[in-house]
Amino acid sequence: MAVTGKMQPDELDIDTALVERLVAGRFPDWAGLPVRAVDSAGTDNAMFRLGDDLVVRLPRVPYAARHVEKEQRWLPLLAPHLPLDVPVPVGRAEGGAEFPLPWSVYRWLDGADAFDAPLTDLAHAAVELGRFGAALRAVDASGGPASFRGGPVTDWEEGHLPGAIRDLGADGTIDAERATAAWETVLALPQWDRAPVWIHGDLLPGNLLGRDGRLAAVIDFGGLGVGDPACDTMPAWTLLTADTRPLFREAARVDDATWERGRGWALCWGLVTEHYYRVTNPVLAEVARRTRTEALAEYAS
Repeated sequence: MAVTGKMQPDELDIDTALVERLVAGRFPDWAGLPVRAVDSAGTDNAMFRLGDDLVVRLPRVPYAARHVEKEQRWLPLLAPHLPLDVPVPVGRAEGGAEFPLPWSVYRWLDGADAFDAPLTDLAHAAVELGRFGAALRAVDASGGPASFRGGPVTDWEEGHLPGAIRDLGADGTIDAERATAAWETVLALPQWDRAPVWIHGDLLPGNLLGRDGRLAAVIDFGGLGVGDPACDTMPAWTLLTADTRPLFREAARVDDATWERGRGWALCWGLVTEHYYRVTNPVLAEVARRTRTEALAEYAS
């Protein structure tokens, strides 16, 4: 599902005509291939299908430009170790006069994202996502960059979460007292004290591709990096159900503390994201609402 209008104040103007010019200037062998915008609720990148076999991916905002080099460098090294399809970079361009940021071309991966076309076999998705996270963590993380979600979820205590709880509580969207009590439980959790491991960092339904109702691929590695693996357990609450979460947890092979921090991520991310995007990106806000609702239900029980 596409989101119209700008979601962030420094978002760049990107359209099909611009992509056609950029491709022709940087990759003349692909000039003339049809360019079609790909519907997406993504906040960091715009995607355009190029012919039948390629996709152009451009940062929407300046901060997302730093992910281009990272994905180009690390995805080819990680892909052979992973049990699901991931993007394959085939081209890179630097910023220029028409578009100031670097951008990439990838092989097109068939499938529909799990928001627009919900997965029907959630038990399969639970096992495959768990195995994906475990396989990613097992790869040597030496030299890997820090993920933007690889640190403590409690870092969101300052500047993000209190305002979200206050505003969502004031308009009746949530029970602010209940959310605050759940968050206080998160603040008391032991933090990750081992060596950092590889994490995807953004395993949301929009970054999961399904084919015939079954999970087939993971995309958007902008959050890729090393750190605490807790954030990669968030699919338990963003996507899965109470009866499929245990399958995911078993396949993911995470300890109790990591699982509890993951629930904390689901609570915090859900509240902050719903608050920030409920006007500009209702698709992402809906995912966030579902996530914090599932997490809060577990805290209540």
